[in-house]
Parts: sequence; C-alpha cells; structure tokens
Amino acid sequence: MRGNKWWLLVLALVLGLVLAACSFENDSAEEETDNVEENETDGEGESEGEEEGEKVLRIASTSDIPTMDPILAEDNVSIQYTDTVYEGLYRLAPEGEIVSGIAKKDETEISEDGLTYTFHLREDAQWENGDPVTAHDFVYGWQRAVDPDNGSFYANYLMNGKVKNAAEIYVTEDNESDVEPLDPSELGVSAPDDHTFVVELEKPVPYFESYAAFPTFLPMNQEFVEEHGDDFALSPDSILSNGPFKMTEWEAEAGWKFEKNETYWDAENVALDGISVKVIKDADTALSNYEVGELDRVTLSGAQVQDNQTSPEFLSLTETSVFWLKFNQDSETASEYMQNLNFRKALAKAFDKQAYIDVVYGNDSTPVNFFVPEGFVEHPETGEDFQTGSDVLAYDVEAAQEFWEAAKEELGFDEVTLSFLSGDSDVAKNISEFMKTELETNLEGLTIEANNVPWAQQLEIMREQDYELAVSGWGPDYKDAISFVDLWITDGENNDIGYSNEEYDALVEAAKGELATSPVERFEAMQDAEKIALEEAAIGPIMQRKTSVLAKDYLKGMESLNPFGNDYSFKYVDIVK
Repeated sequence: MRGNKWWLLVLALVLGLVLAACSFENDSAEEETDNVEENETDGEGESEGEEEGEKVLRIASTSDIPTMDPILAEDNVSIQYTDTVYEGLYRLAPEGEIVSGIAKKDETEISEDGLTYTFHLREDAQWENGDPVTAHDFVYGWQRAVDPDNGSFYANYLMNGKVKNAAEIYVTEDNESDVEPLDPSELGVSAPDDHTFVVELEKPVPYFESYAAFPTFLPMNQEFVEEHGDDFALSPDSILSNGPFKMTEWEAEAGWKFEKNETYWDAENVALDGISVKVIKDADTALSNYEVGELDRVTLSGAQVQDNQTSPEFLSLTETSVFWLKFNQDSETASEYMQNLNFRKALAKAFDKQAYIDVVYGNDSTPVNFFVPEGFVEHPETGEDFQTGSDVLAYDVEAAQEFWEAAKEELGFDEVTLSFLSGDSDVAKNISEFMKTELETNLEGLTIEANNVPWAQQLEIMREQDYELAVSGWGPDYKDAISFVDLWITDGENNDIGYSNEEYDALVEAAKGELATSPVERFEAMQDAEKIALEEAAIGPIMQRKTSVLAKDYLKGMESLNPFGNDYSFKYVDIVK
C-alpha cells in the first residue's frame, strides 16, 4: 500500500493507511479526523443523519483524500479509500490474506513458465448502476492506467518490465526515444470472453498475486469514465462503485462518507451500513471527539500515548512501514550540499531516533538503521529475517560532527540554511520542530527552515523534487522486499530523492529479472542493494512505526494492520453492541 505510493509515505498517517505500499504522511490516515464543523449528536454518540441502530463506522483522517481515481492513487489515504469503493481481481482480507474478489482465486490458471495468468471472473458481479463487471472492464482499466497521457506514475512503476509491452507504451518526455511508442491497446491483457481475463508477463513476477489485489489494477467502467471525462472521480457523483461501499459525500478538507453498496456481489457479508470520516488535523481535537463519543477509534501521538496506555481500549499495532529522513540529491534540482556524501551522512547520524519516537509518537515504534522492515520477509532457505543488522547510519553525534567538518572543508562553507518540507498536521509540525532542534544543535552552522503544507501539496512538491529535506515513509504494496529496494533505482518512478548508483541498479534489476526464479540469490541480491544505499546515505533511516490507538470494544475487525497494501479492508469490519 503502503510508498509514492507520491507513493512514499511522506509523514503519513499515524494510523497508517500504506502504503499500501504506498507513501505515508506522518499521521494516521483513516482514523484521525478533525472537522471544521463538528456533527451534532443526540447525546448518545449518534451523529446527525444516521438512523438508529445503523452500523456506521466513525473515524478520522489528518488529511483529505488526494485522489479517488485508482490509477492516480499513490499514497496510503487514496489507496485505502479506492479499495473501499472498488474491487479488483483479488482482495486483501485481515492479516493480509489474499482472497477472491471479482476473480475466483482457486480457479486462476498460471502457465508453466509463469508468464501467463488466466483469471476466471464471477458472473454475479455488477457496478453500482447495474452494469455487469466484465473482463473488458479490466482490460480498459489496465490500459487506461498504463497510458502515459493519464499521468499514472505508479502504474508505470508497477507494470514496466513486468506486464508485456508496458515499457513500450509508457513513453514520456523524460524517457522518450526514437522508437515510436506502442498504443495502450498493445498491453499484454485480453478478454477472450466476458468472464475470462488474461495477463501476459515479460518475465516471471514472484509476487504477482499481490498485484491482483492492488488498486492500480482495478477494473473501470469505460462508458462511465468517458462520460465524466476530466471530472471523473472528483465527487461522489462521478465515482461508480463495484465494491462493498459507495461514496455518498466528500467535502474537501472536512470529511467524506460511504454507505453499503447493495449491488455488491457479496453484500450479505458486509456488516457495516456505512463509514463516516472527518478530517481532523489537531490530535487533541481528535481525542476529544473520541472521548465524547463522536469517533469509534482514534490514533494517539506524543503524550497521548502515555496518558492512555492503561486504558482497556488501548491498542499498539505493528506495522511494516519504515520512515526516513529524505535528502533531495537530484543532479538537476538539488544543491551541491545534498550531493555530498559527508554532508548527507552528517545529517543522517545527527539526530536521536529514540528521542524522535518519544517526542513525536510517544509509543513503542522502533529506531532503525535500515529501510526494508524487520519481520516482513524471510530468507527462502534459512528462514532468517531480511535484516541482519547495520549501524552505518546509526545515531552518533561525534561521528556526525566529523562528517560535518569534512563536508565543510570539501564544500567550503561555514553556515548553511536548509528547508524542511513537512505536513500541516500536529504530528507533522512536531517532526519539523524536533528535526530543527536536533540538527541545529548538533551540526554547527546549520539553520533549518520549516515548510509546512497540506499532505496533497507535499506529495506534489516531492514529486517535482522541489525540496531539500523531508521526513517520509513507505508501506509495502506486496509481500516482497522489492517493494522497498525498487524505490531508489536511477530515475525510478518513486525515486524522488534523485539517488543513483550503477551497482545498486544492477542488483535490483537482477532481482526483478534473471533472478526471478532463483529465490535465494534474488533475496541476497536485494540485501546487498540495501547495504549499498545505506553506505551512500541515500536516505537517513528513522524508525519502523507502530500505531497507538484507542478503539471502542464494540469495533471488530480493526485489531491489526495488513502487512502490505491497504491497512484495512472495511468489508470485514463490524460494530457489535
């Protein structure tokens, strides 16, 4: 779900939406809501507009949804809610189990060479308007995603070099050659009939099953999309659901609502009648909403964690999301400072990671010196964790100051001012203040200027690489270390730090190509790639996050986070009073 996902978890959601592989903001996305106007209640915690006895999940988000167009979704908020209204070939169930969606998983056929997947679709799936969901909707959805004119950077990241002809179709000004690009209709997907969808790959993809459950690969109703044109997915009226819920309200920077989609093929197994999300940027306001019965669940940060740890409603949720200090070292947009190795190493080692966790989150998140999470994937032969230990970028003020003095000598400066890009929520502002204090205190001559902007704007700034420093994170899109190591390949779609190393690129490309059917060598190649990026301080690792929440005891199905993709499938959530 998790990144960029834009898809890089830039200070994302203390609740954690991914993603999904995907990009994260620093506060939780789906349970923090702060509203400009609070809903009136009848004194029993039931919001205006809800019928008595209805099961409506009430949560909050620290930011608005950047997009509800699946092919543009690269962050954990967008991925979480596109998953709520749409359904793809497969779906994520609790604990990250991949189950049947529109396709019947136990009937999927995989060719002996691993290059052709044939999905057999259920015949009772339909769109919200009554149209049947067919294989042609998947063909159109995938072709629309890979069409460079539609601006889906994430689709190119996921399909390029994997799905047949994707690389030859997705040609932009940045990568165009003398070869005429192929038409999106040449993508390796087809519909032999209404209920058979075929995908042709260029090479085996060990984690392709996860793709079938990811929002970028959702079906689209062509007639509906083209009817709405540029307005598609900008409002509830321009979104056509084929999933467990349909969107009914969406007010920018205020909140949004869903109600159960009665035309969904498995509606009888969807327990919730609806979902109500408020945007709440202030952590204390969100907690107050919870305490007076306006929210069923709330994410905690800072002192709130310690104050509520003994509550029977307190939960600490393990994540596979890793956060890091991001250095823009792009050769075209970055200053000479960020392109200097000693300068980056000084920044990476000059702040106390445990203090960062204590001050900003106040929970049991873990300080880390890596970017592929612990407890995520294991060596295919020995069963050992991907992480074997590294301290090359560990907190060490004395070493940081030595690197700093070396950078000063190499670059010829005594004083330097850097901008620090961050979100506009309480958690994001706390991060800015912490980093300013730590870095200015430990690195003589450094001044940090904070630039706090809304989450969607931060994503855009990072995509344009118009920043110097930022805190960002990533949640995996699928259960494979490639979801992390693929981030930093030269000119990669999610490489918004401008890092480039030929040896790193070769290892990652081998893991995605010739080593695809050699699991041990592939696994170790990815470990070697991570070591190279750490030695070069491509990023400054901070922590592997845990999310602390308060949740009412009647709320079921949100006791843990999915290890990849979207954090939750609301299809499986229930309210039992």
